[in-house]
Amino acid sequence: MSGSTFGSLFRVTNFGESHGPAIGCVIDGCPPGLALGVEDIQPELDRRRPGTSRHVTQRNEPDAVEILSGVYEGLTTGTPICLLIRNTDQRSKDYGNLLDTFRPGHADYSYWRKYGLRDPRGGGRSSARLTAPMVAAGAVAKKWLRLQHGTAFTGWMSQLGEIAIPFEDAAQIPLNPFYAPNAGIVPRLEAYMDDLRRAGDSCGARIEVRATGVPPGLGEPLFDKLDAEIAYAMMGINAVKGVEIGDGFGVVAQRGTVHGDNLTPAGFASNHAGGVLGGVSTGQDLVVAIAIKPTSSIRQPKASIDRAGLPTVVETFGRHDPCVGIRATPIAEAMLALVLMDHALRQRAQCGDVVLPVDAIAALAGPAGPAA
Repeated sequence: MSGSTFGSLFRVTNFGESHGPAIGCVIDGCPPGLALGVEDIQPELDRRRPGTSRHVTQRNEPDAVEILSGVYEGLTTGTPICLLIRNTDQRSKDYGNLLDTFRPGHADYSYWRKYGLRDPRGGGRSSARLTAPMVAAGAVAKKWLRLQHGTAFTGWMSQLGEIAIPFEDAAQIPLNPFYAPNAGIVPRLEAYMDDLRRAGDSCGARIEVRATGVPPGLGEPLFDKLDAEIAYAMMGINAVKGVEIGDGFGVVAQRGTVHGDNLTPAGFASNHAGGVLGGVSTGQDLVVAIAIKPTSSIRQPKASIDRAGLPTVVETFGRHDPCVGIRATPIAEAMLALVLMDHALRQRAQCGDVVLPVDAIAALAGPAGPAA
């Protein structure tokens, strides 16, 4: 299947199906000499894996990663790295009623029209389960970026359905299943999800990701702009329907006197642009937000058709996330890391010998300014 490879110099090819024997990826282009082991990857997969709370799918997958190639005596060799995650808790019988019909809002119909056949078990290649290998690859990118540039990633949920989640404390993000930076709102989020699950319905979410310590100069003119490739990566995540960089759609109501981020001897005074100007990183924080649609697999009856074009009604059984956004934070972080990793290698290849005057470097190295 075409469209399964992401990246240019740091290339990740994703393989497998939701209910197949295994899923995984092959990473090509990782620099040699990076200390890498399962312990660098598994914690990121544990953040994304199913069955971790009552608010997500109860499919019980350990998501234990295996490194099959590309690492020798604990160091990357520069050759392709194959990462494998075995599927151990499939329940394909839950999808028996979907063989001849299509879930509204899901990829069932469009895959059938494209290929003439489809794997109905858990959605096959359209399943969000295929984000696990990207999280694994993102863990490799995160480590290299941290060691080379001091780049760090923070993601959180800023809205669940109709409930906005004010950012209060980043330390709270890993302490609740919603990745909410606000301990006080968690009981309300839990009650909201309990009601949703009882109703057999689903909701969407807004996820935000921030990368700090981003080197300036990443990105290319025109079609390989850094923000364009970030948007491309984020739209590649299942159920994402919108991407914002910086102030995003908020710029519509802004004036130029507000939006333009003033430069001072101490650095940028604000960050309305989200860390990208003209498609190239400024060295400020990269600020990205994504909108995730409601889960398509729900128990509520929905009107559909069968393969003969006749009307029918679809009810989805099995184990599904009432809100796929709950587990999306580590996925968004991983995809942002993959984009930055690829562009860092591209920048090193083309412009590694570019040296700015000392005074210019000092000015740009100042505080990035507050987020707008």
